[in-house]
Amino acid sequence: MTITEWFRRHGVEIHNEQLLVEAFTHTSYANEHHTGYDNERLEFMGDAVLQLWSSKEIYPLKPALSEGEMTRLRSRLVREETLAAYARRIGLNQMLRLGSGEEKSGGRMKDTICGDMFEAVLGALYLDSGWDTVDRWLTAIMKPDIVHPSESNAFKDYKSLLQEYVQTDSRRNVRYELVKEVGPSNAPQFTMNAVVDNLVMGTGVGPSKKQAEENAARDAFEKMVR
Repeated sequence: MTITEWFRRHGVEIHNEQLLVEAFTHTSYANEHHTGYDNERLEFMGDAVLQLWSSKEIYPLKPALSEGEMTRLRSRLVREETLAAYARRIGLNQMLRLGSGEEKSGGRMKDTICGDMFEAVLGALYLDSGWDTVDRWLTAIMKPDIVHPSESNAFKDYKSLLQEYVQTDSRRNVRYELVKEVGPSNAPQFTMNAVVDNLVMGTGVGPSKKQAEENAARDAFEKMVR
């Protein structure tokens, strides 16, 4: 399936497919295949588009948010990890063009690569089809998380990401082990290990076992897909 066909299936008509090809071209692929282009310029454009769109959607929320609250919500929505989660959820990362080394190292799942690619796609859609197309696209993907940010399922936690990554091979498993607990009962500090296939892949510290597990999962995930 071509990029144009994929977007047509998702309700977007592409006029200049080359723009979208560039949006999915990582620097590793560009360097390896000497394409003369990658997605960094489109990422710049997409970042500006996303900032404006998210601001437009956040401003009218009721009850009205303060400037600081709007800024924090926008930062949460447009951060790298969030955009990468959107990209993986709708399958954009499957169209990434990566160099062989980056592919082998799990680049198709990396937050940095997926988040940058998501912005590049927005830049390409804006240049190809204009604001209305971008608005429809982002409304379908992101709007529910702006209307009900506390109920968002887009901001996927690292325990979920690690579990999904590990389960790409059904023979693998992940578990969490308590390493130690220190401090008084009213201010404890937990250290947890994320164990994958009986190997300690990550360690995290937190004021609760849940937070320590999340930090351990992030440590493990970033190491495994680096």
